Amino acid sequence: MITVQPEESRPLQKRSFSVDLAVIGGGLAGICAAITAAREGIKVVLVQDRPVLGGNASSEVRLWTLGATSHMGNNNRWAREGGVIGEILVENTYRNPEGNAHLFDALLLEKVISEPNITLLLNAAVFEVAKDGGDTIRSVCAYCSQNETFYDVQAAYFCDASGDGVAGFLAGAAFRMGAEPATEWSEGFAPCPEYGEKLGHSIFLHTRDAGRPVTFVPPSYALQDISVIPRHLNITANEAGCQFWWLEYGGRLDTIHETETIKWELWKVVYGVWNYIKNSGRFPEAENLTLDWVGSIPGKRESRRFEGDYMITQRDLIEQRHHEDAVSYGGWAIDLHPADGVYSGQPGCTQWHSKGVYQVPYRCLYSRNIRNLFLAGRIISASHVAFGSTRVMGTCAHAAQAVGMAVGMCLKDKVMPCDLMTSGRIRLLQQRLLAMGQYIPGQALSDPDDLARKALIQASSSYELASLPAGDRALPLDMARAMLVPVAKGKMPSVTFRLNGEKDGEVEFQLRTSRRDGNFTPDVTLASRKVGIAAGMDRGVTIDFGVEIDRARYVFICLMPCAGVSVRLSEARVTGVLSLVHGANKKVAKQAVQSPPAGIGVDTFEFWIPIRRPDGQNMAVAFDPPIRLFGPENVVNGVARPVSQPNAWVAAADDKRPTLTLKWEEPRTLSRIELSFDTDFDHAMETVQWGHPERVMPFCVKHYRIRDVQGRVLAECRDNHQTRNTVRFEPPVITDRLDIECWETQGGVPAALFEVRCYTAC
Repeated sequence: MITVQPEESRPLQKRSFSVDLAVIGGGLAGICAAITAAREGIKVVLVQDRPVLGGNASSEVRLWTLGATSHMGNNNRWAREGGVIGEILVENTYRNPEGNAHLFDALLLEKVISEPNITLLLNAAVFEVAKDGGDTIRSVCAYCSQNETFYDVQAAYFCDASGDGVAGFLAGAAFRMGAEPATEWSEGFAPCPEYGEKLGHSIFLHTRDAGRPVTFVPPSYALQDISVIPRHLNITANEAGCQFWWLEYGGRLDTIHETETIKWELWKVVYGVWNYIKNSGRFPEAENLTLDWVGSIPGKRESRRFEGDYMITQRDLIEQRHHEDAVSYGGWAIDLHPADGVYSGQPGCTQWHSKGVYQVPYRCLYSRNIRNLFLAGRIISASHVAFGSTRVMGTCAHAAQAVGMAVGMCLKDKVMPCDLMTSGRIRLLQQRLLAMGQYIPGQALSDPDDLARKALIQASSSYELASLPAGDRALPLDMARAMLVPVAKGKMPSVTFRLNGEKDGEVEFQLRTSRRDGNFTPDVTLASRKVGIAAGMDRGVTIDFGVEIDRARYVFICLMPCAGVSVRLSEARVTGVLSLVHGANKKVAKQAVQSPPAGIGVDTFEFWIPIRRPDGQNMAVAFDPPIRLFGPENVVNGVARPVSQPNAWVAAADDKRPTLTLKWEEPRTLSRIELSFDTDFDHAMETVQWGHPERVMPFCVKHYRIRDVQGRVLAECRDNHQTRNTVRFEPPVITDRLDIECWETQGGVPAALFEVRCYTAC
């Protein structure tokens, strides 16, 4: 028992920390910045004002994580983010394919506390900043009501990933709120008055089938007149979770200081919508449904945006401008919402896509006037219009990894964030990010310490795309379909498809490509051929386009719609080859052709998108001569995903023991090997409230061994599902040969490796 005598007053407990980096905000951006820095040996304190990590991705809000893949509904092929966020997405799909939000919480907590260099402070809200002079932060002070403790965190560098930018605000960093006029950055999509100043907040709801009739008595504050929601006629009883993203409010209010007001209005709306579903009599199918969960905090979209040395704008995104200091990328549509949210008669959002992914420059990731303050998440330096794309969580997390890596370089050289803009330092930052699995458009890894680049690389076999054999299924050409395949410079191979004709017709075949390297928008037609089809025909049709390909690139072999004609499918899948349809994913595009109004600075183009597995089979197709672009030399070309080429070594489909061999002229001392496998960068891997047909990607090598010149097994993994594997040898091995044996893939697909790197040092 403790007895405490009366006192005039008592202070609350205070704990102090002195570290290299303080990260404020434990959403996906803060998590990825902290983990990246910690893995570089940096001491980190991660300050999160909620009881769980993840921010809008957590069980408190339950928004699925997306980035450049955009639900696989745009033309950004193989665009899922890599590095730490990629590791998290792959692991969550493996453990949690049903999209349970609480399991995602648990995974994020595990990832953070597994890093010995991170001190995690949950339920800790930053309320004060101390500075040295006018432009340098010395410390932040946070308070945790759960343990009645003040935290004082001193650091050399600070990263504000808090969403609202509380540390940057308190420190006096330059910021903006609301929309810029179109004239400031020549942004044609700058919002009209109906779209107002800011994007609002949303609260989701979950339902559950109780197996028996359930009544619902709404709280007194529930919205009574559903007709004040102009889009109420679009409500269906089977909607829940993120499908109610458009229950949005607050765009005309102060989205920071009036958040509680906005939250109460959203609760009013949510319970009013559910009352309408349960009690209006319009939805008899909802009789057994019960309201299982309503968010207790709103998911925020927009508040402060801080100014860096560069502000990314609409034109950077649409024109896909090149930046010498590119460290990340995005690809979500420019996605703006009406200021009145759920009460607006306008569509819930207006989305305009670019033709491919765009670069995010490093200059957007630090404050222009607070010397040691990095910016991460939705508060980076972007105009309101560009923010419509950069704000999504996959993009936020990917850019934040560049912050974590940059801190290590700043510490080493004892410089401030802006000092990394020297040419040598920014090039080194890019290379270090690429080495951790971060894709940067237009950049390739060239590591002088990588011994694999000095080896003779051979393989037991290499895949030749001669044919994808026909299976039993066929699909009608009721819409345009295409095979997306890589080709080399030179004459385009002839192509054969297996067609079935129910009646006479004529099929048009088009050979297309993208105007810009690395894009997957088929906006250039190289050739067109028409072939007559007779009723009852079931045979191969060969097309010789007679085209010279100017450089190694991807091409689209398009079969245009033709009533009464079907094309045979193949069960074969292979890394870097996809089937597509000319269509629209209604979650991100209204039509199969993006047709913006004149003058808004957005391109008109077609969407060619994949169909998700387990559907989305390739078409049965043959090439003469075969396409030979899957050789072992690809594992050292510095690009670890399909871009303009597949960039992978792929073994022949009939190779029973696929093996990649590295030989050196003299023995080498090896302490570490980095391997990059194919976890299907085209699969979006939404984190919560979204089911996936597989826990593991079929292209991924499941079982591999590494042997030395004497045949000794140096390492073995029997159940891999991750993209990147680091193999460490303790003690180091000395050998002039390594054999990497890829025994089995997860889905019976030919074994593939994007990257092999070998190092003397750990």
